[in-house]
Amino acid sequence: MTTKIYKFIPLTLLALFVFAPSLVLAHQPRITESRQTQVPSPEISKAYYGKLTGEPDVYVIQASEPFDLYVNILVPDIAGQKKDVSAVVIKDGNVEKPLAVLDGIHFEWKKFYEPFGADSYWMGPEYKARAVAGMYEIRVSSPNNDSKYSLAIGEIEAFDGKEGLNALTVIPELKKNFFEVSPISFIKSPFGWGLIVVMYILAFIVGFIYRTILKKFAKNSSRGVARNIGKPDRLLRAVIGVALLLWAITTTWSPILIFFSGFAFFESIFSWCGFYAALGKNTCPVE
Repeated sequence: MTTKIYKFIPLTLLALFVFAPSLVLAHQPRITESRQTQVPSPEISKAYYGKLTGEPDVYVIQASEPFDLYVNILVPDIAGQKKDVSAVVIKDGNVEKPLAVLDGIHFEWKKFYEPFGADSYWMGPEYKARAVAGMYEIRVSSPNNDSKYSLAIGEIEAFDGKEGLNALTVIPELKKNFFEVSPISFIKSPFGWGLIVVMYILAFIVGFIYRTILKKFAKNSSRGVARNIGKPDRLLRAVIGVALLLWAITTTWSPILIFFSGFAFFESIFSWCGFYAALGKNTCPVE
């Protein structure tokens, strides 16, 4: 059994290898929650998602040393979305002489597909320069100040485990409220289906280990049998597995829900229930 468990490790690594590039190339997603937002580490690539509500949104950078400043405006490729979002880059409050004006009204926007979230955008004007120390403001606006937008700041891609968990929290909300689609569309992303593959493999590994331990240390009792559920219970667990997976991918994409979905399928496939094993219960017609 140990040999079988080790066979799953290369599969896990392969799954991580397949969808890891989408993490490496991803902006750190952030949902703008106020009219003024502080931008830490401005060289690190972040994507701020917001909607103008009557006045410009302001992003503030406090730089104590020179840095590479990159700014790009995008809007979602959805029905009714206007390509009229602009931005002004201001240094040390000098409104009369801005460093750059990103005029979205007269710009020829280009379609852009972002594979990390499997989303389509219209890409607008961008600005890139070596900036000296000081305070910078990026003021985002539109004629009526009512448009949705995404503001990309920074070009250095830095995506770790913490940011991956943050993305799993943010992306389903963005799908629903920013792109106006079901969170289930995230399954088209390597990050989305890769998460399902990894959590299922992890669930099967945990199931094999748990069953192996019970078979070894409780082999002379009902807790140590290799099969302990019959066809009706197997079918029930398959239904539970499908239900948990659908619940996860249509709402929050919770890794916990996906893991337990995979564990339910493990129990269905191998006619073995971890809870029944702990209780010593057996509904299997054949020992």
